[in-house]
Amino acid sequence: MPNSLKPKTQDPNPNPRASLEQAKKTHNWFASWFDTPYYHILYKERNYREAQVFMDNLTHYLNLPEKAKVLDLACGKGRHSIYLNQLGYKVVGADLSENSIAEANKNQNETLHFQVHDMRETFEDKFDAIFNLFTSFGYFENDEDNLTTLKAMKASLTEYGFAVIDFMNVNQVINNLVAEEVKTVENIDFHIKRYVSEGHICKEIDFEDQGEKFHYTEKVKALTLKDFEELMEEAGIYLLDIFGDYKLKKFHKTDSERLIMIFK
Repeated sequence: MPNSLKPKTQDPNPNPRASLEQAKKTHNWFASWFDTPYYHILYKERNYREAQVFMDNLTHYLNLPEKAKVLDLACGKGRHSIYLNQLGYKVVGADLSENSIAEANKNQNETLHFQVHDMRETFEDKFDAIFNLFTSFGYFENDEDNLTTLKAMKASLTEYGFAVIDFMNVNQVINNLVAEEVKTVENIDFHIKRYVSEGHICKEIDFEDQGEKFHYTEKVKALTLKDFEELMEEAGIYLLDIFGDYKLKKFHKTDSERLIMIFK
């Protein structure tokens, strides 16, 4: 765990809210792992051109109005927020990682802003579209937080706004799970183990850098389309369309790589 996220042993002026935020960070795996440089090193080779094609297809399908207000929820360092802004939209990128937002802020302009935000909390602004991309959902230990997040997304939309969740197709992922592999990036050997446990798809990541050993775990709720449909019904959300890949082809339960849901 980075030093910035380790709880302080002594604090002469304790701040209850700061303590609560600290507890959130130390309790949730994603708050520490996503805030390290190693997360971005491991995933540096992601296909961002494919992601841009996806956003081109998505914004065309949604037929968003000119200069629409778009929220990129769980934006990381803001690469996709920047691209959406280049398409002409007013964009807010939000992420729990303070380090990622600090990096993203280097690209802000009059129509592109970034902020540290917990996706379980509603925004004061209302958006014409909310994008939650590349499996940035289902991280929470408490299943109720998934419903809370959907309700927060719903509350942050304009009356005619659309939201998109781009999730993995868990059936396809589980059937093709690679149990173990070693991935070398920037001279770091990442030893990765994948498995399914208690309704979650887990990834154990072990590596060593500069003589220090590190261990992180990624843990994502294995939510199926049926699970999402039940959550959305409870949240009062209307599911409009479902796609199975970034070209917006039809979703197939066993074969599709993605589960892309559009709702309002």
